[in-house]
Amino acid sequence: MYKLIGLTLLLSFSTFLQANDQRYALLTASTQTVAQPEISDSAVSNPGYAGMTEKDPWLITMSHRLERFIPERNEREGFLRTVHYEATRAGLDPQLVLSVIQVESDFKKHAVSSAGARGYMQIMPFWLKTIGSLDHNLFHLRVNLRYGCMILRHYLNKEKGNYFRALGRYNGSLGKATYPQLILNKWQTTWHYPSTS
Repeated sequence: MYKLIGLTLLLSFSTFLQANDQRYALLTASTQTVAQPEISDSAVSNPGYAGMTEKDPWLITMSHRLERFIPERNEREGFLRTVHYEATRAGLDPQLVLSVIQVESDFKKHAVSSAGARGYMQIMPFWLKTIGSLDHNLFHLRVNLRYGCMILRHYLNKEKGNYFRALGRYNGSLGKATYPQLILNKWQTTWHYPSTS
């Protein structure tokens, strides 16, 4: 099991695709969290995720869209429940997180970039030391999503809600349009879901 780790260290941002710059930024209080012992390779359990049943319209819609990437239904629905849980926990739109995952790893759990970024959300191993624990496995489903959502939330806070700049920081390509525009396009097309609010 993973021990509880408080986040008080400096953060750097990850790199993937076209960038390899590293910079440090203080973790804002609103994104500080701990790595809970239950974070593992398991999808969030049904009781652990309040209210999302097999008949949930969001789950049905997203499951259909994700089928070409993750063919097995139980695995796909567990993945989607976990994305929804971790994104919502970090105050992010789950469809944004799905967009990041598609661009970063094409939904490949064991993806590794040329820079060494790992898993669905392509987390650089240095994050283990700065915000978590060296015994965390970045290929584990919930570990990877927890880190990725936390990092993206941090950059959104830093950029005062500017998605374009926050995504540039997430990718290590701040000031370049290619990566943020790709994510924003996926968010508005492939993963768009009408708001119920």
